Amino acid sequence: MGTFLENEKPRQAAFKAKASYFSNEARADGVYKGKAYPFCLPRECAEENLFPDIRNSITAYFAAKEINWHDGKDRRPSNHLCDSQVCCANFLFPFADKPDALAELLRRIFPSINEVLPMETDGQFVSFEWIGEKNYLGEVISRSGKRTRGANFTSADAAVMFKHSDGRQQIVLIEWKYTESYGDTFLKIAKSGKDRTTIYAHLYNRDDCPLNKALLPSFDDLFYEPFYQLMRQQFLANEMEKAHELGADVVSVLHIAPAHNLDFRYITSPALRPLGESVIDVWKKLVRTPDRFTSISTEQLFSDLPIEHLEMTKWWEYISTRYAWVKDRTAC
Repeated sequence: MGTFLENEKPRQAAFKAKASYFSNEARADGVYKGKAYPFCLPRECAEENLFPDIRNSITAYFAAKEINWHDGKDRRPSNHLCDSQVCCANFLFPFADKPDALAELLRRIFPSINEVLPMETDGQFVSFEWIGEKNYLGEVISRSGKRTRGANFTSADAAVMFKHSDGRQQIVLIEWKYTESYGDTFLKIAKSGKDRTTIYAHLYNRDDCPLNKALLPSFDDLFYEPFYQLMRQQFLANEMEKAHELGADVVSVLHIAPAHNLDFRYITSPALRPLGESVIDVWKKLVRTPDRFTSISTEQLFSDLPIEHLEMTKWWEYISTRYAWVKDRTAC
């Protein structure tokens, strides 16, 4: 357990106890993995883990797209208040039907944006658990023959698309972190006995592999989290770009994480530790084309948005109260 997570638990419990966003029923301790905790909601109140204005729309969207909620049950989100997928939804889903506000947000990273474009056929401007239109990575398809968003396949936590002022079209796959921390567990062999390197070796061995293999002692060294996730995201972006998915000329990965979460910096893969002082330092060196991977802290991205201009005051009151660290840029 990381220090940031352990600090967030009592903060989230206090938020649940005092904030007006919850029903009286939701203030009770919630059962999570067999134990009751104050930083969890009762399962029947799990929707209250979401910003009130998006509860109906996002649960309907996830159901329509058959997207899996991590740790969720009965088509409801996780009841854990420190859940990363819920955090991502609370921050980003309110922008899904506000293209001008989304463009304002993204220009902090990509200043040449001319306009944002819908990622979904229904006109939604932010997608969640995007897996690509095709099985680009060759991951195993279930017996049903369907690929599922949010489970069993490499999924970007969110995805956006926009057009630059020069006409180039770009998709950005967003990898969102909140309280995550990782240990030294070697993930080469799955619980099933499957050697995971055999799944992705064809992508790693290609001449157009997006990673600088000269810096890697071996392919095996990527099979530690979060490098295993980042590798798959980078492979997915590379394959989507080659396929010009949705008309994109460029597909890149954007990593967003709290600067306050110092636990995430730890380099879990022993052989990669000489390459940098943090996970992001290392990954920036490993990505062969620099602009195909970008990282920004949650605090830098959101802390001084022109909220009143964007007409998102109600949302910001919720976010800056629940995730109060987002206003503090001293850790950046």
